[in-house]
Amino acid sequence: MLRNDFFFRTPEQQIESLTTFAKKVLQLYGLTNIEIECINYEFNITFSVSTDSGEKYALRININSTRTSENILAEIEWVQFLARIPEVNVPTPIANLESEYLTVLDHQDSGQTLNCVLYSWLDGVEVGDEPSIEQLHNIGRAIASMHKASSEFTLSSKSQLPLFKDLLWGTEDFLFGPKSVLSESHSKLLNRAAELVIKFTNELYEKSTSQIIHADIHGWNLISNDGWIYIFDFDDCGFGLAAQDIAVALYYLDTPEQNAALLAGYTSVIPLPEYSEPAMKALLLQRRLMLLNYLFETSNQEHKEMLPEYLSKTIERVSGFLTDVRGYPHEQQ
Repeated sequence: MLRNDFFFRTPEQQIESLTTFAKKVLQLYGLTNIEIECINYEFNITFSVSTDSGEKYALRININSTRTSENILAEIEWVQFLARIPEVNVPTPIANLESEYLTVLDHQDSGQTLNCVLYSWLDGVEVGDEPSIEQLHNIGRAIASMHKASSEFTLSSKSQLPLFKDLLWGTEDFLFGPKSVLSESHSKLLNRAAELVIKFTNELYEKSTSQIIHADIHGWNLISNDGWIYIFDFDDCGFGLAAQDIAVALYYLDTPEQNAALLAGYTSVIPLPEYSEPAMKALLLQRRLMLLNYLFETSNQEHKEMLPEYLSKTIERVSGFLTDVRGYPHEQQ
């Protein structure tokens, strides 16, 4: 039974409980004489793991995630595939003592059965929110190399991933359905924008072939080391369009110069997928709507506190989007 009180504890109390749990998980990998430290606790929780022999790993525990075991097995299969591609740099999944790459264990405090994955450690520095132009060019190259290598990738029969054709990519709807708490005016505005996003997305799927994509490429999921870019955190991967992956990466950039650098890096490897300027604006807004939906859904109290300001700025972006695409054929239907 889910003990909801766990998610009303302070973040420090939650991390303390999950740190104890992580040590139990790591025993299943034969790792006992270790030092562990929480390095990220947002959607999931990630620990750095250092052994007395000098080895280092990253342990991810899916505490807020709705990903199934089949989804995580698919993630592992893809990362193992990418690890064999010279132009793509990723961490290596580590098997437990049972030769399994997915470890499942009950967490008593939350009342949940949690999925856990151990990866090799990536040395370097997270790209973060202020990438250089050179880094953005290299990020574009890395994304393109990943797309090029994965265009024909297929999953085994034991793995499964969602198709990102719907508005919220399969996540529970807190914006447009009965669980929405939006005001009437906000709801009307968001629904109008959502209809256009869906139309543009359907048009793109009619013209393009879907493939496996990362779906969460941003500076905090990228490591820079000696001029090389390493991609990690494949927890959101699924089947979608290359344009959707590019849109996610562009969403987190601030200037046309940054956008141009990333796209130039991409086209130095393969041509850009086909998309119109309004379609890309729709994909960028879709990312915003997905993040807003997450803030309504999440149990993370720190993130929930962001909601009022985030909603206000989202309404501004939605209004701007509707103005930008006014007169485009989709608006005349």
